[in-house]
Amino acid sequence: MPQFLFRNLNLLDPRWSEARGGYEVLVEGDLIKEVSAKPIKAPQAQVVDCGKRTLMPGLIDCHVHVFLVEVNIRFLENMPLTLLTARAADLMKGMLDRGFTTVRDTGGADWGIKTAVESGLIAGPRLFISGRAIGPTGGHSDSRRRTDQGAPCNCCNAMVYCMAVADGADEVRKLVREQMRQGADQIKIMCSGGVASPYDPLDSLQFSEAEIAAATDEAKNFGRYVLAHAYTPEAITRAVNNGVRTIEHGNLIDARSAKLLKAKGGYMIANLVTYFSMKERAAQFGMTQDMLDKNDIVLEGALRSLEICKAAGVKVGYGTDLLGALQVDQSLEFIHRAKVLKPIEIIRQATLVGAEILRQEGKLGIVAPGAYADLIVVDGNPLKKLELFLDQGAHLPAIMKAGKFHKNQLQ
Repeated sequence: MPQFLFRNLNLLDPRWSEARGGYEVLVEGDLIKEVSAKPIKAPQAQVVDCGKRTLMPGLIDCHVHVFLVEVNIRFLENMPLTLLTARAADLMKGMLDRGFTTVRDTGGADWGIKTAVESGLIAGPRLFISGRAIGPTGGHSDSRRRTDQGAPCNCCNAMVYCMAVADGADEVRKLVREQMRQGADQIKIMCSGGVASPYDPLDSLQFSEAEIAAATDEAKNFGRYVLAHAYTPEAITRAVNNGVRTIEHGNLIDARSAKLLKAKGGYMIANLVTYFSMKERAAQFGMTQDMLDKNDIVLEGALRSLEICKAAGVKVGYGTDLLGALQVDQSLEFIHRAKVLKPIEIIRQATLVGAEILRQEGKLGIVAPGAYADLIVVDGNPLKKLELFLDQGAHLPAIMKAGKFHKNQLQ
């Protein structure tokens, strides 16, 4: 198996509070074989001189949509799956260029696109897929217009490929089983209204307790878990009390619902950048005024939600939830979170906490023997300058995923 020996570096393992010099890291195959503060003997290894740059684990984004390639997702109604896939491939390459070696797709990506990445047909991060996001009639995942009657032809409607509707516990249970049959790593459900769906109020409660419990029961039976789109304390409470493991967005969370989330051992995946970016630029990509009005409501609570979760001890994962052309702003999430959190806290959210959410502790998010060789080299110390993650990976001269270089400007 090929070996790579990283030398002359400052090692930033997020379990530490600082980067440490004097370390060497040996990669063999797709795994890290050795990490040592002493010189490593590996005569057959290809040496990678990092020039005293920072070596750290690849980043993890726990809330992306590789198939939502339009800012106004209504534009997907007239898009064939062939075009959707081609555009998704471009978006995924961009994620990997920015140092995100792992992402959790929270609605849309299927086993086909995941297999294409794993087999090397498409450049992209490790994909943990949810299949189609599931919600009730009239909810955040109901893609129909009010003028739609009956069952429309969906041959060129990419939006229905990302979302599904179920009503009643039995329908929910069946759809959850279907997503897992199709290879879902986790299940996505809708428990409150959303910004990008025009007809449902943000504070609407979507899915009854029985429907949520049916989803979480089936996921647990299959060795999977459920994540829930939920903005309000009421939606968060209903979801968590019925077995949901991770709350997506959670902008309007309060101290009481945060305390419950902590007590149940759940996680929140905040997405700040999407609301800032939509407010600034979404209109030019076709997002409608009613969607932008709802965006303003959740934007107001974005930073406060991080403060509430920190006070309650809730672990927060790094997520972005950007749509279409706005996905270039993925790394700006670091900058927005820095208004509330320390750099090491944010980096841990994008590595250690992300690995926990994905149930990949010891495999992702660390630099240690036995972990996947997902590594990035940074032109400086990101603990002192988070801006090094910006500019579409311009400050990342080397990016390795599964022991193979996606990018290497060090040689």
